[in-house]
Amino acid sequence: MQFINEGLNMTIAPGDTLPEATLVKMGAEGPEQVALAEHVKGKKVVVFAVPGAFTPTCHSAHVPSFIRTKDQFAAKGVDEIICVSVNDPFVLQAWGESTGATEAGITMLGDAESAFTKAIGMDFTAPPAGLIARSKRYAMVVEDGKVTTLQVEENPGVCEVSGGEALLDTL
Repeated sequence: MQFINEGLNMTIAPGDTLPEATLVKMGAEGPEQVALAEHVKGKKVVVFAVPGAFTPTCHSAHVPSFIRTKDQFAAKGVDEIICVSVNDPFVLQAWGESTGATEAGITMLGDAESAFTKAIGMDFTAPPAGLIARSKRYAMVVEDGKVTTLQVEENPGVCEVSGGEALLDTL
């Protein structure tokens, strides 16, 4: 399968500040805008991204790894775990409920236009799989808006360095 990185910007790296981006989550009254830079200000958060909700590795490995390790991250001072996917908030709400991520307290944020994903250079396209302008699989620790740790998978079908346990080992 051919993967094409469409990012025109430099890939984000440790030491960089997250760009201004507006993501979407499902709120009590429907979709709500989340200004990511403001949302993470003054917090230590984990942001992990997946190529797509309900896709095999994302569903069976990546999200469950952060559900398993949520308490361990909290013990290391992480205020919030955020899952980003290039999907709409309706799909992410259903996915969060079906995986147990919502119940575990993981924040599910949609990057429906792939704007944030492209801004940090983490986009790819795999037409044979029907994945267009999707996110590479990665996980990062962000402290007060600055990336301190970044783990990126070479292949979006694998969850090794970006899984909860692997990221926890970096703290």
